[in-house]
Amino acid sequence: MAEVKATGLKKGMCIKMNSELYIVLSTMHITPGNWRGMVQSKLRNLRSGNQMDHRFRSEDMVERVILDDAEMEYLYKDGDDFHFMNTATYEQVHLRREELGDNVNYLTPNMKLQVVFHEGRPVGLELPLTVELKVVSTAPELKGATASAQRKPALTDTGLTVQVPPFIGEGEKIRISTEDGTYLERVKG
Repeated sequence: MAEVKATGLKKGMCIKMNSELYIVLSTMHITPGNWRGMVQSKLRNLRSGNQMDHRFRSEDMVERVILDDAEMEYLYKDGDDFHFMNTATYEQVHLRREELGDNVNYLTPNMKLQVVFHEGRPVGLELPLTVELKVVSTAPELKGATASAQRKPALTDTGLTVQVPPFIGEGEKIRISTEDGTYLERVKG
């Protein structure tokens, strides 16, 4: 266990707070007038994937955690268990739905990604920036609708509901941002 001052926090570090692991997404040092300085940070909970803002006092000590990661391939889902295989050693691990949080909406079979380990136990994963998902259900195309017009909900093969342009139909593949779950573009071919 290593402790760092809050002013030493950097993007990408993992910290432990209230017995939960967080990845630091951003930090900003604030010194408001004659008050004490503080560090405003944006953190992502490794277990749930939820983001939060947290303000540290400059003199606060924060527990830094060193994580390991390995490239793994997502294999299949069995109830609430999601199974992954290490692409180098072929060792298999599984993570529960609660540990993955909203990340389960972006997992497609044979997808390669980084699984994060803490003390030899899988605790989360790092998704690629974008994923391609298939639309399984959406309202029919609206004739005369333009790309900049209204959006409509579309259900993907992973269970994620995304707001898409009206010209997207069932069976089409779309590219989704894994950061905020928004539609980016239609995938050709």
